[in-house]
Amino acid sequence: MFVRVKTTPKSPRKTVQIVESKRVNGKVKQRIVQYIGVALDDNELEELKSLANSIKIKLELDEQLPLYSAKEIEKLEEYSNKNKKSKTANSSNPPQNPQNIPTEDRDAYNVNLLDVIEEDRVIKGIHDVYGKMYDELGFNRILANPARNVASNRTLKEIVLSRVANPDSKRGSVLDLEENYGVNLDLNAVYRMMDKLSDKQILKLNQTAYDKTRALFEDKIDVVYFDATTLYFESFDEDEFKKNGYSKDGKFNQPQVVLALIVTKSGLPIGYKAFSGDTFDGHTILYALQDIQEHYKIDNVVFVADSGMFNKNNLEEFDKVYKPFLFKYKEYKWSSQKIKYNLIDQQKQYITFNKNYNITYIVGARIKNMHKTIKTQILDMSNYKDIDDNTKVATFEYQGKKLVVTHSKKRAKKDKFEREKGIAKVKERLQKSSSVKSQLSNSGYKKYIELEKPNSTDKEGNKAACDISLVLNQEKIDEDALWDGLKGIITNNTKLSNEELIHQYSNLWQVEESFRITKHDLKIRPIYHWKPQRVKAHLAISFMAYTLVRHLEHRVRLQYIKLSPEKIRKTLLSIQVSILYDKKTDKKFAMPSKISNDAKKIYKLMGVQIRTKPYLM
Repeated sequence: MFVRVKTTPKSPRKTVQIVESKRVNGKVKQRIVQYIGVALDDNELEELKSLANSIKIKLELDEQLPLYSAKEIEKLEEYSNKNKKSKTANSSNPPQNPQNIPTEDRDAYNVNLLDVIEEDRVIKGIHDVYGKMYDELGFNRILANPARNVASNRTLKEIVLSRVANPDSKRGSVLDLEENYGVNLDLNAVYRMMDKLSDKQILKLNQTAYDKTRALFEDKIDVVYFDATTLYFESFDEDEFKKNGYSKDGKFNQPQVVLALIVTKSGLPIGYKAFSGDTFDGHTILYALQDIQEHYKIDNVVFVADSGMFNKNNLEEFDKVYKPFLFKYKEYKWSSQKIKYNLIDQQKQYITFNKNYNITYIVGARIKNMHKTIKTQILDMSNYKDIDDNTKVATFEYQGKKLVVTHSKKRAKKDKFEREKGIAKVKERLQKSSSVKSQLSNSGYKKYIELEKPNSTDKEGNKAACDISLVLNQEKIDEDALWDGLKGIITNNTKLSNEELIHQYSNLWQVEESFRITKHDLKIRPIYHWKPQRVKAHLAISFMAYTLVRHLEHRVRLQYIKLSPEKIRKTLLSIQVSILYDKKTDKKFAMPSKISNDAKKIYKLMGVQIRTKPYLM
């Protein structure tokens, strides 16, 4: 097999196919094994070729590696021969498999519609498509000893698919699977399965996800994106893992865990890691960098994160001995021992990194918080050069690193609009009441208001010290306006151009969208489990669901059109089968629903057969 690219004369269209050469009657003929897609530019062509190569490798492995051993094949043949004899002896009974029913035998399908009722309706699209993707990604081999854990593997797959289709609690998922998918699971079996997702299996899951993502890029992952978020529990009890901390969900009185996620510039997952709830976001990145070197074997990579990840202390640690990366920390271990994440403790734990690794960073800069000298240079627009009609860029040296600042007209317009919108709200609230007490909860507008000196006097003519009100701070408003449209990034990468640095940082929205998908689409929070091992298993199941969603989205975009994960989910949920019961003949029929064009394309690119005709059950 090989990947073939066919060009169209006088057109930018290039078709990517997987082709097989065979000798027929002394002549070599080529057969298209699988159509991959059409590329309109070089970037699309490279992505399609990478996808084609990953599919080709899988097809070749399927041809070379038998599913069963020689002894198992002999047993299957014996069973098959017995089954054939049994069918011959009972040939008077109507066949149950629609594939074995002769096309001319239509008597089995003759029914009176007045005798037919709809007994049930089952959703098929999720299991057909995401189920195949689940197996292709190798998730059916995550649990230890798959051959001995067949039931647990099936349970894990069903729970993951349920989280893709309709995220709910484990109890809710079991009920939903039974009601809408025709799948019966025991809730206790679900919990037993979760207990089998040990730390070793979670590490294997991360490695599997990384390997499958890397295969799509022909082992060329050179930019990764990182961020962390918090996930809260429906509980008020803390333990060594669930702890109160700074909550991005506003649940400061409830325990939480911190989830760190690493993705590619396309949003495809590389791995994840969970930390106790009182861990500061910025401390998670150092462990993530360690994982990249130890587990993911990436030699050269640009690490992109926002300003909250690479704070001043982290940058100093990052550049301490060797550039671009110099030391690593001891591996984080799950234990009951309380682990404090502060730089003083961490500095005692580092050992030298392998200097053959080249990990550089691009991080958001908090330019408003820098010292006065550099701020003056940033605000001097004569230092900027035009990139295009909308954007200007300037480069500065800052503490031995490269500071790139851009000015965007569109961003300036947006910043001005947001500020004026905030000022209007402040004025509205001040008109209602200018007392300090009424503005205490007005956290979003505090920077625009200041205390006004008391003007009222008491009966003796003395100023009343307690009569304090709030007014707009015009000086602060004017100062903020100077920074409209400005955005800064800091990097130690000396190879990328300013345009490339800006482009890579602009893709940081991919990891932000990834958290939106996990939090809202897959509803990873709130977490209803209490045991640390169950919590980790819940996060692993959610990560598996996220990986399925992203990989299918990526394939659909390359081979068809860009569809959002939610659009794909709704499309697959619409593919259903009605179970019809004939009261007179006691027969059951399956009647597939109408399938949209999007669904047909998704089925085709995943290589899943579509059933459009009714069949006997």
